Amino acid sequence: MGVGNPHPRSYGTNVRVLAEYVRTRGVLTLEDAIRRMTSLPARTFNLQDRGLLKPGMAADLVVFDPVHVQDKATFTRPHQYSEGFDFVLVNGRVAVDEGKLTANRGGKTLRR
Repeated sequence: MGVGNPHPRSYGTNVRVLAEYVRTRGVLTLEDAIRRMTSLPARTFNLQDRGLLKPGMAADLVVFDPVHVQDKATFTRPHQYSEGFDFVLVNGRVAVDEGKLTANRGGKTLRR
């Protein structure tokens, strides 16, 4: 894991929203939270091939259990990965497989 003392949300901003504001507080619906994490920022930053599940789009997918998803990073232990994510695909490459980080790095810098 990393070095230094980053803010805990460096390891779990979206997870915090799902666990705290969707599941615990009920401030957002799961659907609205996911929209705010996917299609809304993709449209805001004009990323034409991101944010939606449809033909021709980048295969960025996350499979998670909304009951078990949880951020673990704290101010005293900021380098803690979140829990509850079964599979993560980045550009079609499996980055998390059955909850375990793989060596695949499908990410790339996105430009407008």
